[in-house]
Amino acid sequence: MPQTPADDSVAGVPESALEFGSLSMPQASALLLDDPQEWSSFGRPAGAGASVDSSTPACESPVWDSFVVLEGMHCAACALTIEEALQAVPGVDKAEVSAATRRARITWRPAQVLPSEWMAAVQSAGYSALPARDAFARERRQAESRRALWRWLVAGFCMMQVMMYAWPAYVARPGDLSLEMETLLRWASWVISLPVVLFCCGPFFSSALRDIRARRVSMDLPVALGMFITFVISSLGTFDPSGPFGQEVFYDSLTMFVFFLLTGRLVELHLRDRTAGALEAVMNRLPDSVLRLDAGGRAERVTTRRLKNGDVVRVLVGEAFPADGRIVRGRTHADEALLTGESTPVLRAEGDAVTAGSYNLDAVIDMRVEGVGADTRFAQIVDLMESASMQKPRLAQLADKVARPFLVVVLLAALGAAIWWWPVAPGKAAMVAVAVLIVTCPCALSLATPVAMLTAAGTLARRGVLVRNLQGLEALAAVDTLVFDKTGTLTRDGLALQKVNVAQGEDADRMLALAAQLARQSIHPASRSLVRAAELAGLESASGIRIEKIQELAGLGLEAWVSMPGCAVRHLRLGSARHAGVGELMTFDGQSVLLAEQVGEGGGWTALAQFGFSEDLRPEARAVVQALKSQGVQVQLLSGDRGEAVQAMAARVGIERAEGDCQPQDKLDRLREIQQGGHHVAMVGDGLNDGPILAGAHVSFAFGKSVPLAQSRADFVVLSDDLERVLQTLLLSRRTLRVVRQNLGWAAAYNAVSIPLALMGWMPAWLAGLGMALSSLLVVLNAARLVRSVPGLPSGQEGGETKKYAGPGGVGGTLPVSSPVLQERA
Repeated sequence: MPQTPADDSVAGVPESALEFGSLSMPQASALLLDDPQEWSSFGRPAGAGASVDSSTPACESPVWDSFVVLEGMHCAACALTIEEALQAVPGVDKAEVSAATRRARITWRPAQVLPSEWMAAVQSAGYSALPARDAFARERRQAESRRALWRWLVAGFCMMQVMMYAWPAYVARPGDLSLEMETLLRWASWVISLPVVLFCCGPFFSSALRDIRARRVSMDLPVALGMFITFVISSLGTFDPSGPFGQEVFYDSLTMFVFFLLTGRLVELHLRDRTAGALEAVMNRLPDSVLRLDAGGRAERVTTRRLKNGDVVRVLVGEAFPADGRIVRGRTHADEALLTGESTPVLRAEGDAVTAGSYNLDAVIDMRVEGVGADTRFAQIVDLMESASMQKPRLAQLADKVARPFLVVVLLAALGAAIWWWPVAPGKAAMVAVAVLIVTCPCALSLATPVAMLTAAGTLARRGVLVRNLQGLEALAAVDTLVFDKTGTLTRDGLALQKVNVAQGEDADRMLALAAQLARQSIHPASRSLVRAAELAGLESASGIRIEKIQELAGLGLEAWVSMPGCAVRHLRLGSARHAGVGELMTFDGQSVLLAEQVGEGGGWTALAQFGFSEDLRPEARAVVQALKSQGVQVQLLSGDRGEAVQAMAARVGIERAEGDCQPQDKLDRLREIQQGGHHVAMVGDGLNDGPILAGAHVSFAFGKSVPLAQSRADFVVLSDDLERVLQTLLLSRRTLRVVRQNLGWAAAYNAVSIPLALMGWMPAWLAGLGMALSSLLVVLNAARLVRSVPGLPSGQEGGETKKYAGPGGVGGTLPVSSPVLQERA
C-alpha cells in the first residue's frame, strides 16, 4: 500500500520545486504521481457520486478513475493500441482513449498498481502521458504545436525548391536537357528532400517503427511506407540512372504529399486543440494558489489544494473563486457563465454564496470556504465534461472496429497493385503502391463521428447544457415526442408563497416556522420556497422542536417525527393533500402544500396549515412549446400536481395533452405507453423526483440549477435558467447527426472514387497525399460548423422580463427579475 509523506514535501523534494515545474516530467512522475495526496488532482474515486473525503486516506478507496493527456497519437488505431497496453497492466480494470481529444480515462486499483506503473505502460507502447490537470500538459501541447509548425514550414520551403528543380524536366522537349544537367537537378532534389525525410517525416516514421516492433497496424504505417518507398525508389534512380528505377524520380511528389499531409494535420491539430483547450481551460480555471487570511488578518499565499472548510481567503479582481463559499467582506459582480451558461454578471454582496470557477469581476472580496475539491459544483461539472469527452458514440465505436481490418486490406491492396504493375514498369509499380497506401488511409472515417459529437458537446456546455452521455445526442435527434414535468421545468425553479391558512387555534407564524424546519431537509422547489419565505418573514426555527426522524417520499412530500417540550413525539406530514391524508383548508388556483398531524397512535390525520403558492411560468415556455411543435415534436405534460392546476398550465403554454395527479410510477407507466406506440420520447424533469422516468426515456433532461449533478440520471443537465436550452439542444443534435452522416458519406465516397483511380495508376502520389489531407480536413471543418451558432427561438420570441443594473465603474448588464417570495400571510 502506498505511503503518504508526513509533510508537504515529496521524497524530500520541496513543494515549491514541484509546484513551479523545476523538475523534469519523468522526475515529477516518479515523485508525485504515486503520492495518494496527488491522485485527486487528476482523478477521483470511481463510482457515481464518489468524492474525496479529506478525512479518509485516498489510498483506502478501492478503485480510482484518472484522466491523462496523451502525446504522440494521431488516429483511432493509436487509441486502440494505448487501450490494449493499459488493459494489459495488472490492476487496471478499464481504459478508454479518445482519438479526437487525445485523452484517456483509466480505472485502476491502488492495492495492485500505481499511476507511474500504468503510465510506464503507455511509455512502453511508444506514447507519453501526462496528468490531465497538470500544467505540463498545456506546455507540452504548445510545444507539439510549435514542432508541427516548424515541420510544415520546412516541408513547404523544400517542396518549392524541389518543384523548381523538377520543372525543367516537365517542360523540356527531347534533347533540351543534357544528361549532366538532368543528373545535377536530380542530385539537388535529393539533397533538398533529405530535411523533409529526416525531419518532417519523423512523426510518421517513428509511429510506424513502434507499430512494426509491436506487430500491429496503425494509420501512420501505410503513410510511412509510402514515404519510404518513394524516397528509396527516387534515390535508386538518382544513384543509378541506367538501372530499373532510373527512368524517373519522384522527389516532387514526395515533398508535395508530405507538405499536404502536414498542412492537414496542422489545421486538424489546431481545431482539435480548440476542443481539448476548451476542456483544459475549464479544468485549469481554478487558481493554482490563493491568499489565505489567518486569525490576525495577515495574508499568506498557499496552493488551492491546501484549502479547508472554514478558511477565509482573499480573491482579487479577475481571479476565479477557488472554492465554494460565502462572501464575508466586500461586494462584487461574478461571472458564472461556466455554471449557468449565462454571460450576464450577477451581483454578489456580503453573505451571498459564490461558487468555485466563477470569476470576481469588480472588487477585492474576502470569502469563507464552505466546499473544496470534489465537493464543489465546479468539480462535478469538470468530472461530467471529462467523462463525456471519453465516451465513444455507437457510430464511433463501429468506425474504430473497422479501422484496423481496413488498414490490413489497404496493405494487401497496395502489395497486389505492385505485383500487377511490376511487369509493366517497376518504378510505376512502386508509385501505384504508394498512391494506394496513402489515398486509402481511413483517417476521415475515424474522425467523422467523434469530432462532430465533441464539438456539439462543447458548444452546448458553453451555453449551460452539460452532456452526460454523448450517445444522447444521437438518440435526441430521433425524438418525436417530448414530455415536460411542470414544477421547476415549465415554471421557474422557485415558487411564490401567496397565502397561509391555519386550523383554528393555530398561529400562522408558528406553523410557517414549523413547516420551514421540515422543508429544510428537502430541495424540492416548494420546500425551498417555504424556507425562503420563513427567512424573509424573520421567522427562526420553531422553538423547542427537534426532528427525531424524517424521510422524503418522491412525488409526495415529507414525513417526520418531531419531539416538543412537555408532549409526546408528534408524527407530521408535509406535502400534497393525498400525502397528508386530509382535505384542503382553502381553495387555491395554484399549487398548495399541507402540514398535517396524526391524531393518536395509528389514528387519522388532521390539517394544521395550508400554504398556497403561485407558480412563476417561464416567459419563454409558450414560445418553446410552439417551436417544438413546428419541428414535428409532439409535446405532453405529466405532473404530480392537482389535475386542475396542470390543465390550466397546459392551456397557458399551448400543450393539448396533459395529466395531473401523477405519482412517479404513473409517469413511468404513461411514458412506456407512449414508447410502445412507436414513439421516441424525451423527458424534461427537475431531476429531483423524476429519476425513474428520466432513466426510462430514450433521452432525458434534468432541468434546474438545483440538480445534484452526481445523482442525476439524465443524459443532459440544463444549468441555465432558460427553457430555450432544451429546444436548442434538440435542434443542435439534429444538425450534429446531419454533420456525422455528411462526414461518413464523404469518407465513403472519397474511398470509393480514389481507390480505383489509384489502382489503375491514374492518381500520382502527390495527388493521393492531397486527397488524404483534404478528406480529413473536410471532416474536421464540417464538424467545426457546429460551433458557429446554436439554433433556437425565432428573433423576438425569447420573452423574459429583465431589469437593468449598474455595476462599479458604470458596468451595465441585465439580471432576471426574481419572483416574489412572500406576498401575503392570512
